[in-house]
Amino acid sequence: MNAFARRLRGYARGLVPHGYLALLLVLDGLLLVRPVAQKALEHARGNWFDDWITLINAFGVLALPQALAATGLTMMSFGIALRARVAWVLSLVLLAGAASICLWGDYRSHALAAFSIALACALIYYWRRFDRASIAAGSLFAFLSIGSLIVYAVFGSLYLGDDFAPPIHNLVTAFYFSIVSMSTVGYGDIVPHSDTARLFTASIIVLGITVFATSISAVIGPVIGGHLKRIVKGGISNVTRKNHYLIVGASPLAHSVYAGLVKRGYTATVIVAPNTPHTYPDEADLIVGDASDTADNDSFLAASWNVLRSERQCDELLRTARRAILAVVRDAPALMLANDLASTLELASDRLLVAGYALRDVAFGKAGART
Repeated sequence: MNAFARRLRGYARGLVPHGYLALLLVLDGLLLVRPVAQKALEHARGNWFDDWITLINAFGVLALPQALAATGLTMMSFGIALRARVAWVLSLVLLAGAASICLWGDYRSHALAAFSIALACALIYYWRRFDRASIAAGSLFAFLSIGSLIVYAVFGSLYLGDDFAPPIHNLVTAFYFSIVSMSTVGYGDIVPHSDTARLFTASIIVLGITVFATSISAVIGPVIGGHLKRIVKGGISNVTRKNHYLIVGASPLAHSVYAGLVKRGYTATVIVAPNTPHTYPDEADLIVGDASDTADNDSFLAASWNVLRSERQCDELLRTARRAILAVVRDAPALMLANDLASTLELASDRLLVAGYALRDVAFGKAGART
């Protein structure tokens, strides 16, 4: 039972913070679309609208962007859970749009606007966590972008239906005109004859080219990037392990320690020498190779201790130099210059100390210490 509880705590720590941020994005999307859905249900109980213009005017011009933003936030939550950078960027854009709609739209809510802004600030605070290029997140971006453009083009064509020749008064014709315009085919069977309709059609063409190009790059980019990385690195990828125990060897004691750690829910990595028989399970995190070179490791440790000793000597000499300067120098400018020089030397010695500790940690890591 304790092992199960420990594993649950480990899973909970693994979800921090991207898992919780993804849930908050879903909640924000549901709260954003709630007033639009309530109004739709109210009208659904009675007679439905006779034409599209009456429908759009009844719900409000900003009801459609509000619904699209809510849908986008819900979809981007999957990308946030995968820690994808493109989902992080799009979530910030959608949260900014959601906050704007809540402040100046048809369905205003200052509390929801504050919640969206706070969620955006949380995403910005944890920006280092979202550093992955995910094919799934790229596909979500492509689906959201193309879907939003189709909805914009279809409802815009219906709203401006009388400004086209022949007029657009049904959903199938609007969808056909939208696809033809987005793909820049332009058969010419439906032509805009007002300035507003011409500008609207031009916006569909420009947005169609942009959305298709960026969607393809968002999906294909991670695939090509991954293949190029494997080609450059010769098919070898670097694996970083954190918060784990390192076991070196295949002795009976090593097997016993590994079994005890796994039973208690801890993560363990095993290093065995080449051609060494062992009975570790197939699912074990096993690395075959030399754990360390003893001679090089001892020299490395000796060098790191020399660095630390040099830093202490620098501090002693610096204190001696300051006392000598205070005893000799009397005028203020020279004293300030000497003090600045001493401060610079002290900073340099502190950096030397940091480097010494880093070298020592690397040496201990090579020796098989816990990381």
